[in-house]
Amino acid sequence: MIRAAGLFIYTRHVNAEIIAVGTEMLTPHRVDTNSLYLTEQLNLLGVDVIFKSIVGDNLQRLAAAVQHALFRSDIVIFGGGLGPTEDDLTREAVAEALGISLKRDPMIISRLEKRFADRGWKMPPNNAKQGDVLEGATVLANPNGTAPGQWLAGEFDGREHIIILLPGPPHEMKALFESEVRDRLLAKVPPAHLFTRTLKIAMLPESVVDARVAPIYQRYSDVDTTILAAGGEIELHFKTRAPTSEAAQARADEVAGLIEDELDDAVYSRNGESLEQIAGYWLQMRNATLAVAESCTGGLLAERITSVSGSSRYFLGGAVVYSNQLKTELAGVPAEMIARHGAVSREVAAALAEGIRYRCESTLGVGITGVAGPGGGTPEKPVGLVFHAVASDTGTEVIQRNFPGDRKRIRRFASTMALDMVRRKLM
Repeated sequence: MIRAAGLFIYTRHVNAEIIAVGTEMLTPHRVDTNSLYLTEQLNLLGVDVIFKSIVGDNLQRLAAAVQHALFRSDIVIFGGGLGPTEDDLTREAVAEALGISLKRDPMIISRLEKRFADRGWKMPPNNAKQGDVLEGATVLANPNGTAPGQWLAGEFDGREHIIILLPGPPHEMKALFESEVRDRLLAKVPPAHLFTRTLKIAMLPESVVDARVAPIYQRYSDVDTTILAAGGEIELHFKTRAPTSEAAQARADEVAGLIEDELDDAVYSRNGESLEQIAGYWLQMRNATLAVAESCTGGLLAERITSVSGSSRYFLGGAVVYSNQLKTELAGVPAEMIARHGAVSREVAAALAEGIRYRCESTLGVGITGVAGPGGGTPEKPVGLVFHAVASDTGTEVIQRNFPGDRKRIRRFASTMALDMVRRKLM
């Protein structure tokens, strides 16, 4: 059972847990976006989110989720399950888990009846359950919907907790958090600031990166390090907490700086920029232009380049040369070269880069050819084999890679490799 704790104020670092309620979010058709917003807002208050879960509309499972959350988290926020239907069970589950009662608030019922009347309707009887309030809770007014939120602060098993019930529709949840919850949390949690520095690395395996940097970040027990890998890129996140934003940033930057020294030019960003943005920065700094000839990537490289606003200043264009005929007609690759070495070859990749550079009169030309799969591979040229070439007035560089994964993954790897080659060429 939870006991009211009056005006307690946390004097230590606090953490939070978010529970999204709704069977619909356990299907492939709905995504829990509320928890992303809540995580951002809690982090701005210096509160760490340590656990997120989605629970269907089942009283027993919801009550169990409440009990588990209270054992590990200071602040527990529920999103959803506050509607008028039989499967809206958040209020009932919290009451059962805490061993407290629900009391129907006549003021909420009155406001609901007026809301319906203002629209020319009579309130259905089932809406009355939205007036059920947890014993000891504060009602949080919801001007955008029929489900008010609730705030319950108290002690459970000797530990202070805050339990917050918010409606599920995002526009209702966000408005209610900003008007009713944020200031209440500010009054309860100690002043703290979270800061995260992110380093982005291209074309190094995750295990290789971690082997090189783990001896560094393991020395900083007050900095949480997370490693993410996708599509040939690695992200290192360094998160720390301090009484001021300046102190938090300085600590995270201290670790990040040592990591940058270790990884050198493999790090392409420390401020969140994408690889295509960084390649664009270098092209502009060098007053250079770029053209591409793509085979297996099918235009993905050009799409990534042009996703950056202002890319017309340095990207001239190019060609998707999927057939051998178009490799010859649009990029000037000799037909006899394709016949001799095959379309997927070091020689053809170089000729694509050189040919498109010549045709477009660009500073750099990029050529990509490979086997994206799932078919088309041979023992000599298996699925995942890709040749990348960058041509300039100083010569042509060709890099061969064998990428793992399905067609989508191989194409992403290949375009990442090409962008990183452009970046390094201009560095």
